[in-house]
Amino acid sequence: MEGEIWNVIVDWCIALACILYCYIVGKFIEQGTTRFLALFPVIPLFFYLPLNLTSMFLCSLTFFFMSWLASFKIILFAFDLGPLASNPPLPLSHFIPIACLPIKILNTSSRDQENSKTTQKSAKDYVTRVVIFAITIKLFGYLDYVHPLFATSIYAYYVFFTLELLLALTAFMARTLVGVELEPQFNQPQNATSVQNFWGKRWNLMVSSILRTMVYLPSRRLFGHVIPQKWVSVPAVFSTFVVSGIMHQLIFYYLGRLTPTWEVTWFFVIHGACVGTEIVIKKTIGQRVKLPHTASRVLTLGFVILTCSWLFFPPFLRFNPFVKACKEVMAFVEFCKHGHLVSPNELVCPYNLEGSCMIQVRHVLKQVAVTRRVAARAFTKAKLVLCQSIGMNCLKQYVGVLIIDKLLSLKSQSLIN
Repeated sequence: MEGEIWNVIVDWCIALACILYCYIVGKFIEQGTTRFLALFPVIPLFFYLPLNLTSMFLCSLTFFFMSWLASFKIILFAFDLGPLASNPPLPLSHFIPIACLPIKILNTSSRDQENSKTTQKSAKDYVTRVVIFAITIKLFGYLDYVHPLFATSIYAYYVFFTLELLLALTAFMARTLVGVELEPQFNQPQNATSVQNFWGKRWNLMVSSILRTMVYLPSRRLFGHVIPQKWVSVPAVFSTFVVSGIMHQLIFYYLGRLTPTWEVTWFFVIHGACVGTEIVIKKTIGQRVKLPHTASRVLTLGFVILTCSWLFFPPFLRFNPFVKACKEVMAFVEFCKHGHLVSPNELVCPYNLEGSCMIQVRHVLKQVAVTRRVAARAFTKAKLVLCQSIGMNCLKQYVGVLIIDKLLSLKSQSLIN
């Protein structure tokens, strides 16, 4: 564990030195291609830093803060865009936390009474969320006995709660350091009335803001040369979701160091296609057909949970994240109580989290079974054609099918193990 702490200290010292370099470059080099070429060496370095870490929390936060958001912010800064670009220029005390952390300074014009009420309401709801989180932890050991969609809902709530908690703590520290009000990271995603509303205005708003400036707006300008302006937002939105899918696929690789299966990328591709379809429908029929808010919320949340169960959580569960998270939290508590570092691998999680792997196992078994059936049918057809062409008898045909079935069984068993 001492080596992991040392690695994270070295990584973040390197990252801070790189951001200081970017700040100095911004002072002396004008925006444009020259500044971009001067800043570009920082980008691959940021993507390398998380590879030094094995802890799930430390690796995921380093990738999310530095490899993804900081890299995108620096690319935008090269062209005087994004949260790091300001007139007058940001002071160094603001530049570093804004570059390192997923925060965005709240505009003075946006700070009205309605935002204040929303903040107060969120504070009241926070206690309820903590209680629900504590209850669902007790249910973890029984997830193998419930419907997969219900289990997916529990996983989704864990992810949402963990992200919201970590980002809220980050925003609190940044607010203390910078001394300014920050924009919220989430806006009650459970109340989304459409897939577009979910991703664009409610879920992880800092990422949405960065992707809009980094991918969506340049894509609009690019596709605007070949597509009418009325429909140019459709391919631009789809391109944004593809980039987001690739970045999420990278996060999963960094966390599990497993060969990518690209299910996560397909998850975002499907959602991008759905948002594009929603845009086309809205521009075609306008407000003539509009579902009630309750129905639209249920359909949106159901679609998100269903697609998460299908494509997002199976690869997420392959590296057993909840057991790792439990052990790492226990190691942190042990350090706070006794003042000495303990490796998470030496601890045993007190909760029965083995059920968190069962959906993954079932998913793999289903995929293997489907693969076996398809391969066996294809082999049987090929075998019959071969028998008819060269006159092999039925016994040889039957033996051949048995052999290939045995090989597929061994292969399936190796995949499961």
